[in-house]
Amino acid sequence: MLTSMTGFGRGEVQGEGKQFNIELKSINHRYMDINIRLPRIFTYLEDNIRQVIKRYIKRGRIEVFINYKNLDGKDIQVTADIPLIQQYINALDEIHDTFKVEKNIDVTTIAKLPDVFKVDKKEEDEEKVWTFLEKALIIALEDLVKMRQIEGDKLREDLVKRIEIIGDLMDKVEQKSPKVVLEYKERLKKRIKDIMDEGIDIDEEKIAMEVALFADKSNITEEIIRFNSHIIQFKSSIMEDDAIGRKLDFIIQEMNREVNTIGSKSNDLVISNLVVEIKSELEKIREQVQNIE
Repeated sequence: MLTSMTGFGRGEVQGEGKQFNIELKSINHRYMDINIRLPRIFTYLEDNIRQVIKRYIKRGRIEVFINYKNLDGKDIQVTADIPLIQQYINALDEIHDTFKVEKNIDVTTIAKLPDVFKVDKKEEDEEKVWTFLEKALIIALEDLVKMRQIEGDKLREDLVKRIEIIGDLMDKVEQKSPKVVLEYKERLKKRIKDIMDEGIDIDEEKIAMEVALFADKSNITEEIIRFNSHIIQFKSSIMEDDAIGRKLDFIIQEMNREVNTIGSKSNDLVISNLVVEIKSELEKIREQVQNIE
């Protein structure tokens, strides 16, 4: 199935006080490029995430955004810094003894002092975290792949239409090609008559030699055959169930090479105009192919 490299997917999983929300965005790229943004406490899972993505995606730049919430708050642990509190109390006692001021220390007073509490995040169960994260990731990936496939179907329709147009244009080139030599022969005879005195016979043998040389130089039969072969290969490739973007790009390059040769060898205005139209359609296809996985 032809697949676009452009798409978006979202997945969310919630359970046991945990919530993972994952968003994926993909754009075209020559190779596979994965950029992951996730909470620092889960960086150890980055390689796992990459491996899962590679099971679903073959090519493209993938932006991964992972958000996590601990809904029951059990990942937070608050503890009192007893040694620090003791230092505060000792300092207050010293102030009381030195200056004979009223001593009025209670829990509220101590709680207002700087850094008396430590707020730490408990370590998560790694296996359980990965179970939830992976589920959300797979949901997002399936959503992304579905969108890429829908876009891919639209691309295929457009490519089929354009390759048919190119095929029709090349048929016209092929039909015109044999006439080019005959037209050259007639032009050559006319030119000779125009510059020679009337009554002088034209040397048909020399004309035949000149025409033969022209026919050899302007022969585009091989290029047309190869070009039509590339069309068949292109049509076959867009029906394959694999990552075919690079393959299609290569075929388009080869078609461009053949049509450029045809344009340079033909020496015919009609064929030259057809070549311009073919190259225009090939460029449109090339732009589309850049977005195929």
